[in-house]
Amino acid sequence: MTRYFCTYFDRNYLSRGIALYRSLQQTCPSFELWVLCLDSACHTVLSEFRLPGIHLIPLEELEENDHQLGAVKSTRSLLEYYFTCSPCLPSFVLSHYTHVDRITYLDADLYFFRDPSDVFDEIEDSSIAIIPHRFHPTFLGREQFGIYNVGWVSFRRDEPGMACLSKWREQCLDWCYVRCETDRFADQKYLDRWPADFSNVAVIQHKGANLAPWNVANYHLRHTESGVCVENEPLIFYHFHYLKQVNKWVYNPGLSEYKTSLVSVLRNDIYVPYIRALREAEAEVRAVLPPGDIRSRGDWRDSTDEPEAQAQGTVSGVAHSIRNVVGFWRGVVAGDYVVVTHE
Repeated sequence: MTRYFCTYFDRNYLSRGIALYRSLQQTCPSFELWVLCLDSACHTVLSEFRLPGIHLIPLEELEENDHQLGAVKSTRSLLEYYFTCSPCLPSFVLSHYTHVDRITYLDADLYFFRDPSDVFDEIEDSSIAIIPHRFHPTFLGREQFGIYNVGWVSFRRDEPGMACLSKWREQCLDWCYVRCETDRFADQKYLDRWPADFSNVAVIQHKGANLAPWNVANYHLRHTESGVCVENEPLIFYHFHYLKQVNKWVYNPGLSEYKTSLVSVLRNDIYVPYIRALREAEAEVRAVLPPGDIRSRGDWRDSTDEPEAQAQGTVSGVAHSIRNVVGFWRGVVAGDYVVVTHE
């Protein structure tokens, strides 16, 4: 059975998007992936690669087909505009590709370790499928940003699925800002109401789906011959939120943000394989794009990032640099960082 996915990213997430695609290639027997290219560099590289099963959508094409989306562009920051695109992309796919019976939006920083068939079996009879953050009890307060995570959202081409997607699109076009209000935050908190407001909504329960820094401390992980197990269930995909490259060989997985230890199975069987996949993708991209046209260390989804250029040459920039150096050595000494010194 063919699975239908969509995602979006810009040049800063190119290597992650390619790694996501390669992981689907390795684990999902038959799939199609629609990629909304958020800038021209992204479209140029992916066009050059001619990857089988990928359909490229330039941002301009989406805007031409969705005039309401283009109309709100000037009212949003770049990040907020990207988030506004979240429901517009699956809506575009379902409108233009009639063979797609169910579309699943994926965040570009996901990586599949096994065939997602177990998840699709769980949601087979549903019209809408969402996945909870499953925050560790220490961080339940973060549910103010949403009970459910936009990392995986599925819509079937039926009345409840299309009604839900249409409503989400309307909501995001009306308001999609990176600030928390009572019942909304960016594109994500709208999902809190779906189980109550729409019929046939599946809340994915599989422990190995959307394992992430904010929930991995809930579970015992173990290495097996067939891969990582999360309690008694196989790891299907991991959400590599907040992963940052510190220098050529060192990566910060962002686990300390959630007071989570980088245990050996997490380091060796989850982060190291993904980082190697990123490095391979970066090498592919560098062969096509000039070095100045891609930035792999940052994370455009992390709205707290301070652009390095703004910090240079200022007192606050010096303090920022000192904090980075101190944080780097603290992370190295504490074993919080992943070091990959060879391929």
